[in-house]
Amino acid sequence: MTTPDTQDRPAEPEETTPKHPSTGLSAALVAGGILLSRISGLVRERVFAHYFGDSAAADAYKAAYRIPNILQTLFGEGVLSASFIPVYARLLAEGNEKEARKLAGAILSLLTLTVSALVLAGVLLSPYLMAAIAPGFTGPKRELTIHLVRVFFPAIGLLVLSAWCLGVLNSHRKFFISYAAPVAMNIVMIGFLVGFGRHRTLDDLAVTVAWGAVWGSVLQLAVQMPAALRLLRGLPIIFNYGMENVRTVVRNFVPVFVSRGVIQLTAYVDQIIASFLPDGSVTALAYALLLSQLPVSLFGMSVSAAELPAMSSVTGDETEIADRLRARLNYGLKQIAFFVVPSAMGFLALGDVVSGGVYQSGKFTGSDATYVWGILAGSSVGLLASTLGRLYSSTYYALRDTRTPLNYAIIRVLLTTVLGFLCAIPLPGMLGIDLKWGAAGLTASAGIAGWVEFIMLRRTLNKRIGTTGLASSYVLKLWLASICAAGAGWAIKLAAGPRNPLVVAVLVILPYALIYFGATSALGISEASALVGRLARIAGFPKKRNSGDR
Repeated sequence: MTTPDTQDRPAEPEETTPKHPSTGLSAALVAGGILLSRISGLVRERVFAHYFGDSAAADAYKAAYRIPNILQTLFGEGVLSASFIPVYARLLAEGNEKEARKLAGAILSLLTLTVSALVLAGVLLSPYLMAAIAPGFTGPKRELTIHLVRVFFPAIGLLVLSAWCLGVLNSHRKFFISYAAPVAMNIVMIGFLVGFGRHRTLDDLAVTVAWGAVWGSVLQLAVQMPAALRLLRGLPIIFNYGMENVRTVVRNFVPVFVSRGVIQLTAYVDQIIASFLPDGSVTALAYALLLSQLPVSLFGMSVSAAELPAMSSVTGDETEIADRLRARLNYGLKQIAFFVVPSAMGFLALGDVVSGGVYQSGKFTGSDATYVWGILAGSSVGLLASTLGRLYSSTYYALRDTRTPLNYAIIRVLLTTVLGFLCAIPLPGMLGIDLKWGAAGLTASAGIAGWVEFIMLRRTLNKRIGTTGLASSYVLKLWLASICAAGAGWAIKLAAGPRNPLVVAVLVILPYALIYFGATSALGISEASALVGRLARIAGFPKKRNSGDR
């Protein structure tokens, strides 16, 4: 099986595998921070699932988090990084630290004023936001959701300020702390769940855990702010918004803001549709989304986050910039695909093992794990497109082009909306299956739309900087190795029988990973050989040369 970006492609050029040791280390630091954050997040969700299962209170909690979460997404990490980091990193690369400090201070004050106003409006207007949250909710479920929205808004406002810290830290190549900071918030929320889970009703517990999110967001900001202030030599509060660099950030911010907004619209459309599905659908969709976003964050975000400041710092004439960006992009695409292809196959073939190992406890049953598997299998359709697309978008942002990704994001949302409705509502009835499986149709249709967006991003960028993408032979080897590993994992699952879900997950997933890495190494994949080499050196074996995959 190959991906759409490999059709009619010439042999992969030599420049697609350059060595970028500093960027590789940066990506590893980002991945390490994200890994800790995601592991703590999975632990948090496992504890949440233990107490809430697929209950109506869980639906209300997950739905309530969506609306204020738009602030974090629209004003937070992705948008701020795409608009702020290219300008700020370029000033640092030119040695203009004074202007860089002024820019950071002006953006901080502007962000604080804007988000404060939106948080206040969100708290006051919560009852009127229900049509955008979950119009299918009625009665006590609706009232609980409104109450939770009011609690969540201040927490998300603090997380937006954390994103400013991340932009400063990333530009100075300080990656780990900003991506590991969410661990602090997750620990606080886990503490609230465990401390109050046995003594409160589910509705009261939902409100209590929401307040835990507020205190956790305070701690997350506190973890990052001191490091950012040390780099800036104090807190630069500047209200001069007429500076050219500030205007550039704002001009870049608007298209990215709208782009993220339309992408978020996809999530809201999915939630609105899911609110008309049977109880538990909204929560199961959220559980599956957390799992499917793990490889996107670990591999797509880590490489993209590390490459954005590096790409933004590239200087030279138009040809030199294109050559360097093309080399960095192709190198990053191979790194991402090497890890994401087996992730997609794992969700498709072994999603019940994954969801059971992470969530199955207390009120979250084996049938719930199977339901989440179906939704995960749908998300595997577009997993590779989503992660590769992140890196393509970062390349556009490094070129100060924020409008092209916006145009394609709008097309993606329109496709997702139409296909999502068709696959979630009428299709289950046409196939004679339970309506709840419409949630799987939502994720599968979003994946198809993601591939359309990815292909458009790649084609347009290729016209600007030259041919980019993955060689067909490379992608074919990755899928072949993944299929072999999945077959072995399936056999182990059958042999394991009815054991503890966490034990089964360990027994299946570890061999799955080892077989994949072994198979790709045997097939001459350079990323696998490099990984095996690093592990061998850690174990004390001498370094060996390998020709790599060309």
